[in-house]
Amino acid sequence: MKFIDEVQVTFVSGNGGNGCSSFRREKFVPKGGPSGGDGGKGGDVILLSDSNINTLSSFRYKKILKAENGKNGQNKDRYGKSGVDLIINVPVGTIVSNLETNQIIVDMNHNKKKYILIRGGSGGLGNIHFKSSTNQTPTKFTLGSEGKQIDCKLELKILADVGLVGLPNAGKSSFVRKVSQAKPKVADYPFTTINPSIGTVDYSLTKTFTVADIPGIIKGASDGVGLGIKFLKHLQRTKVLLHIIDSSQIHNDDITSKIIDDYETINQELNLFSEEIYLKKNFLVFNKIDLWERANIENFKLHLIKFFTEKKEYSKENIFFISCLNNNGIKSLLDRISKFF
Repeated sequence: MKFIDEVQVTFVSGNGGNGCSSFRREKFVPKGGPSGGDGGKGGDVILLSDSNINTLSSFRYKKILKAENGKNGQNKDRYGKSGVDLIINVPVGTIVSNLETNQIIVDMNHNKKKYILIRGGSGGLGNIHFKSSTNQTPTKFTLGSEGKQIDCKLELKILADVGLVGLPNAGKSSFVRKVSQAKPKVADYPFTTINPSIGTVDYSLTKTFTVADIPGIIKGASDGVGLGIKFLKHLQRTKVLLHIIDSSQIHNDDITSKIIDDYETINQELNLFSEEIYLKKNFLVFNKIDLWERANIENFKLHLIKFFTEKKEYSKENIFFISCLNNNGIKSLLDRISKFF
């Protein structure tokens, strides 16, 4: 299913049914009174958030959605049937805005949230309501009111506790697969991830948290290069970021230059996109340490810790070295993350 996180849709509530003007025509009632029933109410347009949906793709070819009209009233005091409400299922995290004013109408920010977007028109009155002592045979009735229409923008911002950022092929998807049941695509080439994915980490019997993986970010992303910047908005709701860096290309003669370049690239693009995201609490995670030269592992770690604690204002407790291949360091990282939830 194609991942779509922004659509424009017109919603229309149902019209109310018209009231009826009629009179009783029974064999032994020569002067029967009014018997026209009321029209039925038009259907409402209702939004319902559903955690089983993770994309707005169902709206791709549906640009106008309308609730059912109420039925007209009938003779013999029969009231018209109300129109069926139109219930729209949307992913959790969908923000609905008025397209004309750009004002947010509702944030569907938790599962099973129900919101009446627009109400249907009211039904008209039948002539039974207009009988009086001076007018025993009223012919007056009223028409049902029209439903309302609103043009909306639906924008999905994924709800996740932890967001992963990094260059393509840094190992973000491998990390999600390792710590959760989610199965994002993993391969040894860049841009394997082309859509965001969510994994749930069952840390303990009483504590879980969710992790969001987005496509890798590259230099120039804030100017539209690559895929990652398009999906960065999905990190706006996260509490913690994991800045994952591919540390497999460390060399003895220059063990930090490549890592520093990668780190600076991501930070610059995050800052250009959103200061809010840039300033979030984040951990620095060096991945693929299984590819380091074993004799120099401790030296590599000490060198990187020294550089990033002195120059980049990270504390030692927020720097981690992991391998998604052999689980090295994964538990310590999850232990640290869990303290935020």
